[in-house]
Amino acid sequence: MDVDVVVVGAGLSGIGAAYRLQTECPDRTFAVLEARDAMGGTWDLFRYPGVRSDSDMFTLGYQFKPWTAEKSIADADTILGYIHETAAEFGIEQHIRYRTKVVGADWSSADAQWTLRLETPDGPRTMTCGFLYSCAGYFDYDRGHTPEFPGLEDFEGEVVHPQFWPEDLAYDDQRVVVIGSGATAVTLVPAMAERAAHVTMLQRSPTWIGAVPGRDKLADTLREKLPPKLAHRVIRAKNILFTLGFYNFCQRFPDRARSMLLGLTTKQLRDPAMVEEHFTPTYDPWDQRFCAVPDADLFRCIRHGDAEVVTDHVDSFVPSGIRLKSGRVLEADLVITATGLTLKPFGGIAPSVDGETVDLHDQFVWQGAMLTGIPNFAVCIGYTNASWTLRADLTHRLVCRVLNHLSLHDLAAAEPKPRGELEERPLLDLTSGYIQRAIDQFPRQGDRGPWRVRQNYLIDSVTTLNRRLASSMVFTPRKTQDVIRIDA
Repeated sequence: MDVDVVVVGAGLSGIGAAYRLQTECPDRTFAVLEARDAMGGTWDLFRYPGVRSDSDMFTLGYQFKPWTAEKSIADADTILGYIHETAAEFGIEQHIRYRTKVVGADWSSADAQWTLRLETPDGPRTMTCGFLYSCAGYFDYDRGHTPEFPGLEDFEGEVVHPQFWPEDLAYDDQRVVVIGSGATAVTLVPAMAERAAHVTMLQRSPTWIGAVPGRDKLADTLREKLPPKLAHRVIRAKNILFTLGFYNFCQRFPDRARSMLLGLTTKQLRDPAMVEEHFTPTYDPWDQRFCAVPDADLFRCIRHGDAEVVTDHVDSFVPSGIRLKSGRVLEADLVITATGLTLKPFGGIAPSVDGETVDLHDQFVWQGAMLTGIPNFAVCIGYTNASWTLRADLTHRLVCRVLNHLSLHDLAAAEPKPRGELEERPLLDLTSGYIQRAIDQFPRQGDRGPWRVRQNYLIDSVTTLNRRLASSMVFTPRKTQDVIRIDA
């Protein structure tokens, strides 16, 4: 066996997983396989103007590595520097193999190991490991989502998808139309408005958008008064409680949440008619992911006239821009299709067991991490209502717990298995279009206990590392390969 554990992906999650493996499973060898030639994942790949976190960095950052930069909502370069600094400080980079893409993974029950098929600069290669952990997320980084637009070939300007932003793209003094109203669009509009002649955000329907402070003043005070690690813990706890409280308030009292958010937006824009037409969604807050705009930058540039929002549907492209269903033509030199990402389960890995491909949608997720039907395999799935890293770190530690249990009892493999029938539910329970388009490609969650993929860090932080493994796990001894249950 080449290594005990393979981690797929050297982004924010993969570096965190590597840290946990070397600190909590020091007897295990591991490698981090990264398809690209640089670490950082999303924060290295996306290069569009203004790209930033949509969660505060005290919770999106690592529990073990205090966030010390000034801004709580940080730009991509600052986040990327933080990831590199973490990898260097803890000696993680020596474990990373760049330009190594996992294109196939087969579990052998007889050998109790994975054989991975890899694409490398030197051609196809294979590699073996005892445990496979995908930290590649669930976005398809090779292609974004762009609807079919009639007449696109007639447009005389340039069309760009944010996921593939050209390094030399010039938009100074140009008329820009950004199609979309999600996190990418609300980031692009104020960033591009600084240099463009005018920016229009074209949306089919409004999205819940709210202003948040770009810098956390209370956090600054705590960092001045307390030692760095203690300050980080206090700030992190504060932000976790606030985020979870806001989410639950929206879920339990949607009418009150709607009224509060609309009131705050009206205060920012000072135009109730504009808020009613362009910033009043038909769905309740947090039925889709909430868009945060630091220091109200989107609202500010709209209020100053540097940008506008248009709510309408595209009829067709014309040589000078976009004709809307209403008949209006939006003149444009540059169109940005911020129309969403495409989901791809777990970096595109299609695991097989003894040569038989496993249909992921037929499987259930245990503890938000491991899958039925696939031994010694885990995936990193972050929260949709809070910082991704909060659940990611719990999953890293859970994987380490399973690995240590296998070592302690001289076991070869672990595979989740429910006792009794489960009522199936979608893995990601949001109504967002990008999720609904691909949810049938993903495994499912159940209706109870460790088979629920909760969106509640406080509950998960108590249960994830404390549930008895034997209650929903089968183990294979290293010597006899017989399947057994062991109390733990």
